[in-house]
Amino acid sequence: MKSILLIGLGRFGKNIAIHLNNLGHQVMAVDHSEERVEAVLPFVTNAQIGDSTNAAFLESLGIRNYDVCIVTIGNNFQSSLETTSLLKELGARLVVARAARDVQEKFLLRNGADEVVYPEKQLAKWTAIRYSADHILDYIELDSDHAMFEIPVPENWAGRSIGQIDIRKKYNINIIGVKKNGKLELSLSPDIILSSGETMLVLGKNKDLQKCFHI
Repeated sequence: MKSILLIGLGRFGKNIAIHLNNLGHQVMAVDHSEERVEAVLPFVTNAQIGDSTNAAFLESLGIRNYDVCIVTIGNNFQSSLETTSLLKELGARLVVARAARDVQEKFLLRNGADEVVYPEKQLAKWTAIRYSADHILDYIELDSDHAMFEIPVPENWAGRSIGQIDIRKKYNINIIGVKKNGKLELSLSPDIILSSGETMLVLGKNKDLQKCFHI
């Protein structure tokens, strides 16, 4: 369980609060809007109405006590930038800030953000990859060069073992899981036989995945 300060309670921030609550974390939520603060009260440990660009207000929250500070202010980049910078000046351990444009990402990283999330850009890439290929069921980007795909077992692989296919040697790709009837099996051995109707989680470099699965 982590202690998390969440600043900015628009749609994105509210959804983060809900998911953090489901994961059992302690969340202090902050926004200048009383209406937004009241809307997240069922999902957070505590909440305050306040101006996050005010250093005295931020300091009163005990910034050093939080494991993560997340800034999700989406409609005022100046406030987001000032908040991010102040958090780092006040000794925040880890500051994660939201960007809506490439230039915002650069400024946030230069002014206190340890990491930046870029929901629109990340979701756009996921959507493009997921829906431009019929056989990709899910996609997770691990970094600029590596990704993990969930794909159906190819017809010419059905009835063969993971060892026989040996895509690690041929394509430098790892099969890290097999899903059958909604159940995911991660303890794999070379002897496991793949079947039609199953899906696989495959991990590797983007260029190797594209070559192997004709993406």
